[in-house]
Amino acid sequence: MNEQSTFKIGEKEFSSRLLIGSGGYPSAAVWREALQESGAEIFTVSIRRVNLQHTQDTFLTQDLFERYQVLPNTSGCYTVRDAILTAELAREATGVNWIKLEILGDEKTLLPDPIATVQAAEKLVGLGFTVLPYCGDDPILCKYLEEVGCAAVMPLAAPIGSGMGVRNPQNIQLIRDMVSIPVIIDAGIGTASDAAIAIELGCDAVLLNTAIADAQNPVLMARAFKLAIEAGYLARQAGRIPKVYHGRPSSPIEGTLFS
Repeated sequence: MNEQSTFKIGEKEFSSRLLIGSGGYPSAAVWREALQESGAEIFTVSIRRVNLQHTQDTFLTQDLFERYQVLPNTSGCYTVRDAILTAELAREATGVNWIKLEILGDEKTLLPDPIATVQAAEKLVGLGFTVLPYCGDDPILCKYLEEVGCAAVMPLAAPIGSGMGVRNPQNIQLIRDMVSIPVIIDAGIGTASDAAIAIELGCDAVLLNTAIADAQNPVLMARAFKLAIEAGYLARQAGRIPKVYHGRPSSPIEGTLFS
C-alpha cells in the first residue's frame, strides 16, 4: 500500500508527491540517478535551454518520455507572448500538452508577474494545454487561476533558488482552503524538512530543483526529499497536537504521590 495515497492533476493520477527539475546538475548521469532515487513521476525541463529538435544530444531520451510525465516550462519568459510561443513550440516538439507556466516580473527578484500569468494561463487553457502556473503565495490570485481553468496552482514558498523554505505558511493554508485543484509548492525549498512542512500544511506536492541539484550529494538529497514528503503526508494524516503557550505534562498527575 502506498503510504502517500495518490493525487490527480487533470485526468492523470500520481503516487509520488515530489516533482523535480532538471537544471544545474553536475552531469546528466547524476540527474538521472537523483531522479530515480527521488521516486518522482514528473520532472520539469526548461524549453528555452534545451534543443528539443535534437533530444538525442541532451538528457531527454525517449525512455524518459515513456516512464515519466515530462513537464515543459516557460522559465526565462517575461511576457505573455513569449510564454505562449514557448509553450506552443514545446508541444510541437515533444507532443506533450502539459506546461508549467512561468512569467517573471523582473530579473532581480525573479518573482512571478501575477497579471501576465493569469492572462497567459487563460489563453493556454483555451489552446488545450494542461496549465500549471508558477505564482505568488496570494490566495486570491490562485483562485483566479483556478477559475480560468488551470489544472493546479504552484505558489512559491520563497524566491527562486533562495532556499529559505516556507516563509508564509498562513497564506499557503489559505490557498489550500480556497481552491479545489492541487496546490504544488514551487520555488524556495532549501532542505528536506521544508518539503515536509509544505505537505503538512496541506499541499498536494512539492516541486524543487536547486535544493537537490546544488546539494553536496544530489542523489542522497533526492532520497532525503522522498522520505521527508512521505513523513509530511503521514503526519498530516495522523493529525498533529494543538499548539499551546504553556507547558503540559505528558503524563497525568492525578493519583500520583503527593497530588
